[in-house]
Amino acid sequence: MSRVVVGMSGGVDSSLAAALMSEAYSDVIGITMHLAGNSSRCCSLDDADDARKVAEQLGINFYVANYTKEFRQEVMKPFADSYLAGETPIPCIVCNKRFKFDHLLARARGLGAEKVATGHYARVAKDEESGEFRLLRALDSTKDQSYFLYNLSQDQLARIEFPLGFLTKEEVRQKARNLGLSTAEKPESQEICFVPDGDYAKVVEELEPSSLPGRGEVVSEDGTFLGSHEGIHHFTVGQRRGLGVSGSGRLYVSKLDAKLNRVVVGDGRSLEHTKVEVSNLSWVSNEGIPDTFCAEIRVRHGHDPCPAKVEVLDGVATAFLDRPVRAVAAGQAAVFYDSDTVLGGGSIKAAN
Repeated sequence: MSRVVVGMSGGVDSSLAAALMSEAYSDVIGITMHLAGNSSRCCSLDDADDARKVAEQLGINFYVANYTKEFRQEVMKPFADSYLAGETPIPCIVCNKRFKFDHLLARARGLGAEKVATGHYARVAKDEESGEFRLLRALDSTKDQSYFLYNLSQDQLARIEFPLGFLTKEEVRQKARNLGLSTAEKPESQEICFVPDGDYAKVVEELEPSSLPGRGEVVSEDGTFLGSHEGIHHFTVGQRRGLGVSGSGRLYVSKLDAKLNRVVVGDGRSLEHTKVEVSNLSWVSNEGIPDTFCAEIRVRHGHDPCPAKVEVLDGVATAFLDRPVRAVAAGQAAVFYDSDTVLGGGSIKAAN
């Protein structure tokens, strides 16, 4: 069979993906993309060493590609800018699109490979009737990563393989153990790779020191002054801890006003939304989508999809939810599903 490139992050998932591709293809190349610097818990030089060991075990060629400069400009800085705009960004979607696929596919083509495989938990299937490719949820719903991949194009899906899409996490680990892979027991990281300690505000301050908003007000939903804060980049919609103010009951961040550098707090009822506006739309099918359709919408990774009626007008999709959904945050992704099939998605613009 033809040559295939496997994106190897140094974890057990991509390690097994490389092993499975080695069984299916005679010519496999492993590539680790060095992205966020060696202080991160993903795509670091230490991870590259782990990936290299697996490649040696499998007897495949292996390379490290340095994309730290591009990653800073294309993922990290937009992440900081989004927080400073009062949003809750999701950099993994940009990273997957630009690096795991745009850049990696381009490099694969330069190496004479038409296919790229990764350790993502998702599935790709070709619709024989239309000839188009469909993006599907993984069989293991607890590990499914299709939410992060909604903006992949037909051309990309035609060149991608997700060999773990039919496996559970435990099956992946067991197969890795059976093959004696050195990463079989390596723990997985749950954090954003360039925020290994979970301190998002610190990263924003390091990336955009001249754009920090400074102190601002914390107010109730009726505008009553409750206290001060050190910058809206310290907060996300739905946050309860660390507000620095007290009230008669539990308070949550309900809105972030970047123009006024103001944090608005309210009780839990203020977090319930039944309408979501989605912009920067991307549809999996080249045929696009009807102006009005019904789908399930997922407003964050791990969120149970909610049925909705969707209306698309002037590049904005408005989803009318069948039930209230809690803490819908601007900047997160909204992804539309038809059963297991990803229809597309976009960035949450507003919620009411």
